[in-house]
Amino acid sequence: MKKTILLFVLILGLVLSFSACRSGGSDSDIITVRVGVVGEFNDHWDTINELLEEEGIRVELVRFSDFATPNRALSDGDLDLNAFQHKMFLASEIQSQGYEIEYFADTFVVPISIFSGNDEITSVADIRDGHVIAIPSDPTNGGRSLQLLEVAGLITLHNAPGEHPTIFDVEYIVNIDIIEAEAVLLPALLPDVDAAVIGGINAFTAGLRPIEDSFFREDVTGAAHLVNVIAARSEDLANPERRAIFDAIARAHHTDLVRDNMLRDFGGAFIPVW
Repeated sequence: MKKTILLFVLILGLVLSFSACRSGGSDSDIITVRVGVVGEFNDHWDTINELLEEEGIRVELVRFSDFATPNRALSDGDLDLNAFQHKMFLASEIQSQGYEIEYFADTFVVPISIFSGNDEITSVADIRDGHVIAIPSDPTNGGRSLQLLEVAGLITLHNAPGEHPTIFDVEYIVNIDIIEAEAVLLPALLPDVDAAVIGGINAFTAGLRPIEDSFFREDVTGAAHLVNVIAARSEDLANPERRAIFDAIARAHHTDLVRDNMLRDFGGAFIPVW
């Protein structure tokens, strides 16, 4: 009898510890998985949920307005998964914060682009001495933006191999002023600067169209470190039951239907990698 009670308590504890638990009421057979995302353009998850219906799984999106919080929320157990970052950003977060999280599925790659905040700037050739260009303040996307400015011929970088470049590594070809701001705030800063380097997710959220509205765009061919991913806690990925649920979500994501819908909805600005 004591063994039976102990077994029941252990099973109950496992179920309660996993936030992707079965809901009450008429949806008692549905497993809800909380997935953290950034920005408002996540319509492809509606398609994923339709595909997951026969698996008895439903994704509940938890939206964040910054890039720092979703990994903390995942690490703290407030989320089951997150899907907002590329591999380079995740690696930086794990190194600086000590998170025991990891990616298990690739999703898409989103080039960053330079947008004009000045009607007189329609190409890189229009950028002159004294123009102000805003870039993201976080080390990974800030470094990535500086590399784009180098490709554009505006600066030269002298960072050590393997390190993210910073503004202290910049040698100016064109004597521009580079300012840093939180990535999600960059679209709102456009009226106050001459140009800004903005990621696709933040651009879409602000109503900008990366392909049509930008004048210089990153080449992400072969850039595996810039592929966005779905991430989970390492302990959950080591749990066969939880891993099976997460793998089902990844399979639904990696379908032709989701890929085609993303290409249609995002105008080619988000590039699926499956």
